[in-house]
Amino acid sequence: MSNVVFSARTRTAFGSAKSAVLRKQGRVPGVIYGKGETIHIDLDQRELAGGLRSISESTIVKVNVDGAAHDAFVKSTQRNIQDGNIFHVDFYEIEMGKVLRARVSLHITGNPIGVREGGILETPMHDIEVECLPKDLPERVNIDISGLGANQSIHVRDLPLGKGVKLISAEDQVVALVKFAKAEAAKADENAETAPPAAKTGEKS
Repeated sequence: MSNVVFSARTRTAFGSAKSAVLRKQGRVPGVIYGKGETIHIDLDQRELAGGLRSISESTIVKVNVDGAAHDAFVKSTQRNIQDGNIFHVDFYEIEMGKVLRARVSLHITGNPIGVREGGILETPMHDIEVECLPKDLPERVNIDISGLGANQSIHVRDLPLGKGVKLISAEDQVVALVKFAKAEAAKADENAETAPPAAKTGEKS
C-alpha cells in the first residue's frame, strides 16, 4: 500500500459547461466506480498531478470524499493536448479483503555482462498480470539483469514475486534476453565469404 492520499469532494453539477467552470477554479472532475454506485467527484489539480507522479498503474491510493475513504487504483486520466493538464480522472475502487487481478509494471535495472561483450539487450515485456489480496500487491517488480550473459534470458517464471502473489501471465514468456551480436555478425561474414560470386549485369553464361 502506498501513502498517496487524494482529497476530493462530491460533485453534483454535471455537463461540459459545469466541468469547464471547475477547471478554471483549479479543480479536476472525476469518478470513482467499481464498488457500489458511481461517485462523481472533483479534486485539486495540483494535488492530483503531484500524486500521480509518484505512483504506477498498480498503486493503491486513498481517495477521501467528504470524510469517507475509498481504496482505489487510478484507472485512467485524460489530458488537454495543448497544455498537458489533466481534465478528467477515473478511480477504480477495490475491497481490501477481496482477491483482485492487476497488471504490475516491470522495472529493469543493471547493465548485462552480455551487452558489455557486444550483445544486444531486448526487453519485450513491460508488465505482468498477477492475482492477490490488495495488501500483497507490489507496485512494481524490480529485475536486476546485471548478470545476464550473451544468449541468456530471464522468463516470467524467474521473477521475484512476494508471498501471496499468484502469477497469471504465462511463465514461459521472455522478460529480457541478450543476443550475441558479434557471433551473428561473424556467421554472416563467413556465409558471405563462402557464397558464390554474383553474376555481373550483362555477363553471358
